Amino acid sequence: MIIQTLLSIFVILLQERFINKYESLNMSSLLDRKNWWKVMLALSIFSGIGLLFMTVQTYKDAPPKTKFVTNTGKTVFTVGSLEHGQSVFMKYALMDHGSIFGDGGYRGQDYTAECLHETALLMNKYYHDRLPESDDKVLVETAKLGVEEKVRFEIKQNLYNPEKNEVVLTDGQVYAFWEMVKYYSLKFKGKGKEPFTPANFISDENEIKNLTVFFFWSSWACGVLRPGEDASYTQNWPYDKFAGNNVSFPAVFWSIIGCFSLIFALGLVFYFFGKFQSQTTFKPSKDDVATEDSVNQFVPTPTQKATYKFFAIAIFLFFVQVLSGILTIHDFVGFTEFNGYEITEDLPLNITRSWHTQMAILWIATCWIGASIFILPIISPKEPPSQLLLINILFWALFIVVVGSLIGIFVGPKGLAGEYWRWLGHQGWEFLEMGRLWQYGLALGFFIWLVIIYRGVKSSLGSIKSLALPHWILYAVMGIVVMFGFSFVAGPDENFVIADFWRWLVLHMFVECFFETFTTVIIAYFMTIMGLVNKEDANRVVYFAILLFLGSGFLGVSHNFYWNGKPEATLAIGSVFSTMQIVPLVLLTVQAWRFRRLPVDAMNKKDTIKTENSNFGFPEAFLFLIGVNFWNFLGAGVFGFIINLPIINYFEHGTYLTMNHGHAALMGVYGNLSIGGVLFCSRFLLKPGVWNKTLIRTAFWSLNIGLFLMVILNLFPVGLYQIAAVINEGLWFARSNEFIQSQPFQMLTWMRIVGGSIFVVGGVIPLVWFMLTRFSGLKATAATLNRHKTGV
Repeated sequence: MIIQTLLSIFVILLQERFINKYESLNMSSLLDRKNWWKVMLALSIFSGIGLLFMTVQTYKDAPPKTKFVTNTGKTVFTVGSLEHGQSVFMKYALMDHGSIFGDGGYRGQDYTAECLHETALLMNKYYHDRLPESDDKVLVETAKLGVEEKVRFEIKQNLYNPEKNEVVLTDGQVYAFWEMVKYYSLKFKGKGKEPFTPANFISDENEIKNLTVFFFWSSWACGVLRPGEDASYTQNWPYDKFAGNNVSFPAVFWSIIGCFSLIFALGLVFYFFGKFQSQTTFKPSKDDVATEDSVNQFVPTPTQKATYKFFAIAIFLFFVQVLSGILTIHDFVGFTEFNGYEITEDLPLNITRSWHTQMAILWIATCWIGASIFILPIISPKEPPSQLLLINILFWALFIVVVGSLIGIFVGPKGLAGEYWRWLGHQGWEFLEMGRLWQYGLALGFFIWLVIIYRGVKSSLGSIKSLALPHWILYAVMGIVVMFGFSFVAGPDENFVIADFWRWLVLHMFVECFFETFTTVIIAYFMTIMGLVNKEDANRVVYFAILLFLGSGFLGVSHNFYWNGKPEATLAIGSVFSTMQIVPLVLLTVQAWRFRRLPVDAMNKKDTIKTENSNFGFPEAFLFLIGVNFWNFLGAGVFGFIINLPIINYFEHGTYLTMNHGHAALMGVYGNLSIGGVLFCSRFLLKPGVWNKTLIRTAFWSLNIGLFLMVILNLFPVGLYQIAAVINEGLWFARSNEFIQSQPFQMLTWMRIVGGSIFVVGGVIPLVWFMLTRFSGLKATAATLNRHKTGV
C-alpha cells in the first residue's frame, strides 16, 4: 500500500508548496471537488501503467512450460503431462491441503519445497552410491562434500533450450524424478515418510505420475537460475541450503529500501498531520444525530425489509464457515474420530478448508450486498418499479450459488462430479474454489446487484454535485463486477504462475481495492445517517479513501508475487509498497480516541431535552466499528508489517505467521465491519422490543476476545516457532508431519480451544440465534421513505 503513503506525501507537499506561495490559500480550497477527477485520473494512469508492466512481465518471465529430456534426448515427461498434473492438483483440491510456491493450505507439505528437498536427497544418493569404495574416512567425507556441491550445481544449472522448448536433465535428476513418482505413489496410499490423509485419496497411478511432474516442474523453477540472473525464477525461495537455495541479494537490498521508505514516510506524514490537524477534524451534524427514539420510529420500505433475509443468511454462512474451520483444525491435532466414526473419510481436510475459505468471502459479500440495497431508499425515496422483484431474484440467485458451491466443493475432490469436476465441483484455486458454473452464477448475481444499485441511485445522480456518495457507490459496484471478471481469464491449462497472477489480481483488487472502496462509501452513509459526520466531511473522507484504496489495489498486489516466479522488478515494487502500508494504519490509531468519542460528542452537541429514548441509537453497531479500528492496527498493520519485508517473508512465506495475519485482518477488520453493518441495518428493521442489547454486546466481546486469544495463544506463537524451524532446517521441515506432530506445535494448536470456545459459544452461536429468530419482529413497511435523507 505504498501508494497510500506516496499519495499522502504528494498531497501534503502540494499543500506546503501552495501555502508557502499563497498564504491565504487553505486546505479546503485544495480539496475543491472540481479538481478531484484530475487527481484520480493521474493516479489511475500511474497505477494502470504499473499494473500493465507487472502483467507483461508475468507473461514474459514466467518459468516455461516445457518438455524434460535426458542428456541423450530421451523424453522424461511432456508438456501435456505437466498440464495434466496441474489439472490433477486442481481436481483434488490439493491447494486447500498443502501449497504450491507457498500459496495454499498449511496442513500438508508445501509440495514445491518438499519435492525440491527430496530431489536433492535422491540426487545425493544417486551420486554417492556410484563413488568408489574406500576405507579412508577423510577421502569418503571429502567425496561426500563434493557430491553435495555437484548436486547443488546441477540444481542451479539451467539447461533449458527455448528453440526446442525442452530442459535437459542430468542423470541424477532423471533418477530423482522416477524415485519421486514412487514417493508420491506411497504418499497418496497413506504410506511413506509423509502419508496423505485419508489414504488412497488419489489411487490412479497415471494421475499420481502426472501430479509428480507438476511438483517436479515447480521445484525445478525454484532451484534453477533464471537466464541472465544470479537467482532462481522464485528468487531462490524456498530456503533450503542443502538444495543450494539461500536468500538472494534483491530480497536483502529491497528490504533495506523498504525500511528506509517506511521511516521517511512516517516522519513526513506525522509532521504534516500535526500541521493540518485542525483542518481534518470531523464535525458532527447538530440536528440529525440518530437517537433511540428516532430509530424506533423509523418505518422501512418493502425493499429495505427484504434485505433482512440477506443479513440472516449471511450470519448463518458465518456459522458454517466457523464450523468448517473447527473441523479443519481438528485434523491438525488428529482429533477426527467420534464414537468410532472417522470424519476425514467423508470430510477430508481439503474439503472442510475449502468451505472455510469460500464461505468467508460469500458471507461478508452478502452482508454488504444487503447493506447497499438497504440505503438505496435513503438516497432516493422514490423507488423504481419492480425493484423488490429484482432484489428477491438476486437473493435466490445468491442462495443457489451458495448451495451449489457447498455441494460442489464436496463432490468435486471426491470424484463424484466425474469429468465435470471443474464446472460443478471444485476448481482447485484457494479462495476461488467454487465450480465454474457457480462462478458464472455469482457473476450474474453481481450484475443483477449492479442493476439494482443503478436503478436505486439513478434519479439522484443529476440533482447532486459530481462525485458525491451516490456516484461513488455506483462506481464501486461497477468496479467489483469488472474485477470479478478477471477470475475468468486463465484457463485450466494456463501456466500456473500466470494463472496464479490472475487469481491474486481478483483477490487483491476485488477485496483490497474496490470492495474496500465500496464498504467505505457504505460506512460513510452509516455515519451521516447516525449524525456523527457531516455531509461534506463524509464526501471528503470517501474521496481520499478511494485514492488510497485504488492506488494500493493496483500496485499493492505485487507483495503477493515475491516468490512465485515473478522477476526482480515485482519484488522491488512489492517490498517498498507493502512495507509502507503500516503508515495509514498507524495514522488510524492516532485518530482512534477521537473516533471512539464521536457518539458522545455528537449527543453533547445535539440541542434536545434528555429523555429515556434520547440516547445514541446505534451503540452496539458502533462498538463493532471500534473493533475494526483495533484490528486494523494489530491485524492488518502490525501482523501485516512483520511478514511484508522480503527478508522476513522469504523465511516466513507458507507458515502460520501468514495465517495469523489472515485471521486477525479478515475476521478482525472485515468480520467486525460486516457484522456492524448488519446490526446497523437490522436496528432500523426490528421492533424495539426484540432488540437485545445485552446479547449483542456479549457477542461483540466474545468474538473479539476469542479472536485475540486465538492469536496470542496459538497463531502468533506457533508462527514464530515455525519460522524458527524454517531458518534452522528449511520450509520442507517446518511443513512436515514430523514438525506438525511435534509436542510444541500440538500443544499450541490445542491452546486455540481457549479462544475458539469463547468465540463460538459466546459470539457466533448467540449472534446466529438472534438473527434467525427475529423475522417475526420485523417492522411493518411503508411505500416510500421520507426521513433520513442524506442529500449527499
